[in-house]
Amino acid sequence: MVFNEIQPAALIPNPDNGPYELDLHTLAFPAAWREAVLDLYKFGKSDAAQAKIEEVPIRALNSLIRTVAPDLVTVDANASFDATQPWLYSRTNYPSRILGRMVHAWLRSLQPTAEGFQRFRETARVLDVDSLCWQSDTVDLLEHELSPGGTCVPASRLYRVLPEILADRITAQPAYEFCGEHVRFHRVAVDARANGAELMSWPPLKHTTKVTDKDARNRYGSHRDWRYSAVISISLRTVPFSPIPRIYLSTRIRRWVAGQVSMSGTQRVSAYLLTKEPFIEDGQQPGRFAVAQFAWNPRTRQIEWVQGGPEGMLARVGAIDNLPAADVFAKEPDTWIDERDGIQGAASYHTMMGWHGVGAGLMPAERRRLTEWAAAALEPQLIPAPVLARSKVKQNPTKLLTPKVSVPKKDATDEEIEQAVATNRLIDLDNSVRRREYAALALDSRDLTAVLLYQSSHMRNQLIRAAEASLGLADYREAVGPDVWSWNAPDLRVRIHARELGALGAPLGNSAQAPRKGQEHIDAIGHRRSAVSAYLRDLAAELGEATVITFVELDGRDKFKPRTTDPKFAVRLGCADAGMVSQFFTPGNPNDPDDDSEFRVAAAWADGLRQLGMRLVPEHTVGAKIPEGLNQLAFWIVKRQATGETNRPQFTPVAVLIRPGRKCILGRTPEMTEWVPYPQLLIALTGQVRPQDLSTADQQTKAVAAFVQNTIYTMRGTPTLVVTHAQNTRNRWPWLTNSGLIADRIKLGNGPAQRIRLFGSNLYIARIATNDRDETPQWWAPKNDESGGISKGLWKLTNIDKNSHVFYSTSDKSGTHTLSVEATKLTHRINAKGNEEIRPDKNAWNPELLEITMIGFSDAVEAEDWAMFLHQQRFAEDYRDALALPLIQHVAELTSQYGLPHDDEPDDSPKTQLDQVESPPLARLQ
Repeated sequence: MVFNEIQPAALIPNPDNGPYELDLHTLAFPAAWREAVLDLYKFGKSDAAQAKIEEVPIRALNSLIRTVAPDLVTVDANASFDATQPWLYSRTNYPSRILGRMVHAWLRSLQPTAEGFQRFRETARVLDVDSLCWQSDTVDLLEHELSPGGTCVPASRLYRVLPEILADRITAQPAYEFCGEHVRFHRVAVDARANGAELMSWPPLKHTTKVTDKDARNRYGSHRDWRYSAVISISLRTVPFSPIPRIYLSTRIRRWVAGQVSMSGTQRVSAYLLTKEPFIEDGQQPGRFAVAQFAWNPRTRQIEWVQGGPEGMLARVGAIDNLPAADVFAKEPDTWIDERDGIQGAASYHTMMGWHGVGAGLMPAERRRLTEWAAAALEPQLIPAPVLARSKVKQNPTKLLTPKVSVPKKDATDEEIEQAVATNRLIDLDNSVRRREYAALALDSRDLTAVLLYQSSHMRNQLIRAAEASLGLADYREAVGPDVWSWNAPDLRVRIHARELGALGAPLGNSAQAPRKGQEHIDAIGHRRSAVSAYLRDLAAELGEATVITFVELDGRDKFKPRTTDPKFAVRLGCADAGMVSQFFTPGNPNDPDDDSEFRVAAAWADGLRQLGMRLVPEHTVGAKIPEGLNQLAFWIVKRQATGETNRPQFTPVAVLIRPGRKCILGRTPEMTEWVPYPQLLIALTGQVRPQDLSTADQQTKAVAAFVQNTIYTMRGTPTLVVTHAQNTRNRWPWLTNSGLIADRIKLGNGPAQRIRLFGSNLYIARIATNDRDETPQWWAPKNDESGGISKGLWKLTNIDKNSHVFYSTSDKSGTHTLSVEATKLTHRINAKGNEEIRPDKNAWNPELLEITMIGFSDAVEAEDWAMFLHQQRFAEDYRDALALPLIQHVAELTSQYGLPHDDEPDDSPKTQLDQVESPPLARLQ
C-alpha cells in the first residue's frame, strides 16, 4: 500500500511549553582524587601501558551499582574527577556510607593482586572515601548548544539523565491496554554506556508450543512454555542541521531462557532480578530490575557471577550471599520468574543459544499503540515529532531485468495459470542470459572456474542446479560430473570442480581438546589455512587451470563449540592464499519438509558472482540532474580489537569504486598504488594484522584523513559522489558526527573545516546513518486511528526542518514475510474473521529508517534529487529484497567478511540488541 507520510517514533520539546527543569541529587568525584587514583591504576604496569592511560575506567563500578543499587543513574564510563561533571544522579539521598563501600571495592579492583594491596590501602586512606556526599542540583533537562553547522548539541549528562526521568514518568501511568488485556512495565537499570533508559514488561508473557521431537518430549514433556517481555528503550538523539533535540522511543521483544542456559565459552549472560530486599546491607529497597551477569570461569571451571568470586566486588560489598547461586540460576533460571527466595528474575536469551519458541520484534500496528501509550505520559513537555513526507521525485529505478508476471489464483482457469507459468519460464531464461552477460564482463574474458567443496551430494547437486539456472547454461552442457560440470556458452565458459570437503571442514584442534583462545587458536588457524591452501594449489596444478572462487558447504557456527573450533576463517584464509575468493553455505536436509537449502544455495551462488565483481548497478530515473559518468565512491574501515577471536587487531581503511565504463567494481587500501578489481581487494584484506604504527586513535585518525584525501584527489575533474557510513567511520573521521557536519564544508582528521569545492568542483558527499544503537527512530505509516503499515520510499522532514538536506529511505516488506502488519504479541487482537488472535511465535519484520545526509549541495531541491539517486541504489535486481545500504556502501561493508574472522563476540552491551534475529545484508529487522 502506498502512503504519503510516515510517523517516526520520536518526540520533540513542545514549543508552547516553558522550561523543563528538575531538582536532583548529584555526586561527583573530587578533582583532588584524579592523580591518586590514576597512580593506583597505573601501579605495576609497564611504562608503555602507563603512557596510554589517560582516564580511569569506571565501568566495573557502574556494573556493580547496576546490580546492587539499580535506582542510581550513572552517566560516565570513565571517572571525570570534576565537580562540575557529576557521575551519579538520584532522586533520593542514597546512603553515603553504602556508596563508600562500593567505591572502596572499586579501588581495590584496580589493584586486585597481593602486591597491590598496600598501594590500595594508602590510596584509600589519602582519598577519604567516606567524605563523599550528595549535592542538590537543578537540572535543565533541555540544556543544549548549537554546533557550527546548526545541529542541536545537548549537554552530555542529559543523554543519560533525561531518558531516566522520562522512563519514570512512563512507568507511573496506568498499564498498557488493548482488547481488554493489560501489560505493566517496570524500570530496568542500564549500563552507563547505553546513553538511554529502559522499561520492561513484567510478569513475562507466556507462549506454549507442542513438542514433536521424541528426545525433546522425553526431556520437556508434550508441551513447552516460552517466556518473553516487551521492552521500551528511551534515548536522546539529534538530527544533522536541526536545532531541535529528539527523544526516540524504541520497542522490541526480550526473550527469556527456557530451561538450562546454554553457555558458549566465556560469553556473559545477563540476569534480570527484581528483589523485595536490597542485595547490599543497609541499602535502599530497589524499585527497578537489577542486572547482573554470569559466565563460565575457565580457571575455577564453574559458572560464577561476574565480579562475584572471593575477591570480586560483589563479595567485597557483601552482596554475593544475597544473590542466587550463579550455577543454580544458570541451570533453572525460569524457576525465578514467578519468584523464588524473595527474588523474581530471568536469564536473557541470545540467538546463539539455539531455537526459541517466540519470534523477535513487533509489527507496526502494535508498535504504534505501545509507542503512543508511552508518549502520552510525557505530555505536555514533549509532543510527537512531525510526520515525514514522501518525496515527489520519481521513486523507482529502471528495471535491468524483466519482471515476472503474476500468476493468477482466484477464479483463474488452468489455461490462464499455465500460460503465466510458461511466460515466467521465458522471462527467467531471458534474465539468466543477461546475468551471464554481466558475469562475463566482470570476469573480463576469463573463464568462470570454480571449486566446490561439499559434504553431501544433495547440496552439491543444489549448487550445480543453481549455477545452471542463474546463468542460463542448460543448453550448453559439456560435462555432467561426478567430479566436473562444465558449460560452454557463446559469451562465457563455466566449470565447477567438485570435491568432498573432508577433514578441511573438521573442527580446529584435536579430538581431545579445543584450541584455547590466543596463540593456540592462532596456531590451529594457521595449520588449517596451510592445509586448505596446499590442497587448492595442488588441485589447480592437477587441473592445469586457474580457479577463481571456492564454494564451501560448511556447518554453521552453532555446530562448533567452543567457537575456537570453527574452521571458517581458516578455510577463507587458505582460499585467499591460493588466490581465490570464497563463499560458504550451510548443509540442508532433503528429508525436512521445511528445508530451504534450494533458496540458500541459489543465494550463495549469486553472492559468489558478486565477489567476482559482478553487479547489476541500478539505473536511476532522476534524469539529467545526475551527471553522466558519475563515480560512486564509498569508504569503510575494516577493524577489529585485539580482544577479538584471534587476539590480533586490524585497522584497514578501504575505498570501493563504481566507475562508469569499467567492467568490474574496483577497490583499494592505503597500501595500494592503484585501483584493483574487487576480488583482488578481498583477497588482499584476508588475514591482515594492524601495523604497530596504527595502534593509537591519533595515528588511525591521521591515516584515515590521508587515505580519504589521496583517494578523493584521484577523482578530481570527474563528478563523484562520496558515500560514508556514520557508525563505521566517525570515530576516526570525527567530522561525520552529527555535531561535526557542516552543509558545505569537509573536515579531514583534526584539520580545519574547508569548503568542499576546494577538493573538486564536482564533488558531493552523502553520510549514511542506520538504526544501530537506535540512532534513527522506528516508524510506521499511519492507518486509521490506531493501526500502522509499512511503505517503501524516500521521505523528507517537515515543519521547521522542511528545507533540510537530511532525508530518510525505507524499503518495502520482505518478499518472504507474510505476517500481517496488524499481528500482535503483547495482547490478543480481533482478526478479520472476528476471532481472537496472537502471534508470538513469528518474527516481526520492519524495515529500518535509513538516514541520508547530503553535503555540498546548493539547496534542498538539489539535495533531494541526489538523495533519491542513493535511495534507488538500494534496489539492485540481483538481490531478492532491498539492501540495507545503497549498493556502493553495501559492497564496501562486505569487505569486513574477509578482514574479520567472525562477528564481534556477542554480549549484553548497549552496542547490540540480543533478541534480534540475525539480519541479512538486506533491509534489517527492527
